[in-house]
Amino acid sequence: MKKVLAVLMALVMAFAFAACSAKPADDAASTDAPAAADAKVIRLSTTTSVNDSGLLPYLLPTFEKETGYKVEVQSAGTGAAIQKAIDGNADVILVHAKASEEEFIAGGYGVERLPFMYNYFVVVGPKDDPAGIKGSADAATAFGKIKESESKFVSRGDESGTHKAELKIWGEGNEPNAENDKWYISAGQGMGACLTMASEQQAYCLTDKATFLSMKDELNLDIVLEEGEDMKNTYSLIAVNPEKIDGVNTEGAQAFIDWMLGDEASALIAKYGEEEYGVALFKLLEK
Repeated sequence: MKKVLAVLMALVMAFAFAACSAKPADDAASTDAPAAADAKVIRLSTTTSVNDSGLLPYLLPTFEKETGYKVEVQSAGTGAAIQKAIDGNADVILVHAKASEEEFIAGGYGVERLPFMYNYFVVVGPKDDPAGIKGSADAATAFGKIKESESKFVSRGDESGTHKAELKIWGEGNEPNAENDKWYISAGQGMGACLTMASEQQAYCLTDKATFLSMKDELNLDIVLEEGEDMKNTYSLIAVNPEKIDGVNTEGAQAFIDWMLGDEASALIAKYGEEEYGVALFKLLEK
């Protein structure tokens, strides 16, 4: 009897030892699984205009199907989009504010600025153009007429690329102040929300042309000034620097950049908008 009990005890201890030995392997597998999954996820931090215009929803299904990557898009104003990368929440950024992009790279957060496409900012406003800015020589002249007539103007007010372009057009020291200039509305919102607000209040607004055209049917606004030399709007790709920021999916970021700069994406971008709006919404920079 004692021998039988001893054998049974030995078997129980053997099974227990085997189970304990197997557990670390299972734990290792569960730890490695998310890492393997994350390697196929690319975190893109970008400006609202490439999202609100429909460009990214148009491009990404093709990229994801061909590469097997999944792109997680976070869209905000350029300032906020860059900050997400600095905070370690992005692998690559697609933005449109040259000075901010250069500052990002100078701080060691970005690898290389790669400008690749552009469109134009336009000034939109009420159909009757109360400030009389149609035919102005440039946006700065148009803004001067808006300020002089104290016609309503909706500003992004969010440190986005569009907001920074607007401030540059007003000119340093000449920017309106929402507290003192009641006609000037600092919304602190994305492009789509600002266009809706401008339509509701019959105000002027600086916007990228692509987003306006994608929303045109919902708005009671017209383009009153477009394609002035001071309204060119250039977009750049920048990979986040893994030497500065931990956890960057470097391979995924480079795969996205290579595809976006390649022939297939270029052909898709070049024709985006033609069928629906009769004009391409973005143009490619010469390589």
